[in-house]
Parts: sequence; C-alpha cells; structure tokens
Amino acid sequence: MDIFSLLLLAVGLSMDAFAVSVCKGLAMERATLSRMAIVGLWFGAFQALMPLVGWLLGTRFERYITAIDHWVAFALLALIGANMIREALSRGEDDPPNASLAFGTMFVLAVATSIDALAVGITFAFLAVNIVLAVLLIGTMTFLLSAAGVKVGNAFGLRFKGKAELAGGIILILIGCRILLEHLGVW
Repeated sequence: MDIFSLLLLAVGLSMDAFAVSVCKGLAMERATLSRMAIVGLWFGAFQALMPLVGWLLGTRFERYITAIDHWVAFALLALIGANMIREALSRGEDDPPNASLAFGTMFVLAVATSIDALAVGITFAFLAVNIVLAVLLIGTMTFLLSAAGVKVGNAFGLRFKGKAELAGGIILILIGCRILLEHLGVW
C-alpha cells in the first residue's frame, strides 16, 4: 500500500473520532489547548493501537486465507465504510453532548471509535503494508483531527459531524475497491 493510500486511510479512520470530538467541543464552555490535546491523545493512541492489534491477529491467520485476502480486505473496508455512511445519514436523535474528559468516558469513546481500525489492521496482515508507518500515520492523523474537532465543535457546533462521517465512509469504501482492483490486475 502506497503512502497516499495510507494517508487517505488514516483520514477515513479518523472521521469517527473527529465527529465525536466535534460533539465534545460543542459541549465545552471553552476549548482550551489542554482539552484539545487530551481528546487528541485518547483517540490518536487508540486509533494507532487497534490496527497494530489487528495486524498481529491477522498475521496469525494469514496462511489460511492468503488466497482470498484481497476479498477480505475489500469486504471489511466496504462494511466499515457503509456503516459510517449509514450513521452519517441516519436521522435519529443523538445522545446529548457531554463535555466530560474523565477516564471512563474517554476510554469508552476511544474504544468505540477505534473498532474499525482493528478490522483495518487485520487487512494489513494480508497486504504489503509497513505497519510501523501505518500505525504512526493513523495515530498522528487522528490526534490532529480530533484536537481540531474539539475546536471546530466549540466554534461551529454539529454542522460538520455528519459530513465527516460520510466522507470517512466513502474514503474507506474507495480504498477497499482499490485494493480489490489492484489484486485483480485492473488498477
């Protein structure tokens, strides 16, 4: 996987965390640099950790599914992307914004927003991916976008939440399609 694809993937994976960060910022009276850094660190660290865990799990099973690895990568990315698009387009009532940065609150949010990164990490085991570079890019991009999301939410409210999730879902589906097309020799 080339650096451009890894950057797009990092942005796509960061969109859930960005959307939650926007909600955090909305609930805060003031978005300070320290609050932005706390949110960015929580989400960035988990978004970096989960693909590594997924990659470690995937390498254990690589020999069993090497013949269909491109289909597995495509299916996982397409499902994650479709779920993000579905959430972005759903009109249901969201939970009210919560400004808490307490350990329990942030831990649950960080795990919830990084589950998709775990699945992506599994696909990394079947692709030619520099896992260290991938983890660093995903973690850094998520940190930056999450910290910015707090500020955006504090300044502009919820206007960008749905658009961020929609864009993230589309990016993940397109990357999954590219992986499949490359393996099939079309790209």
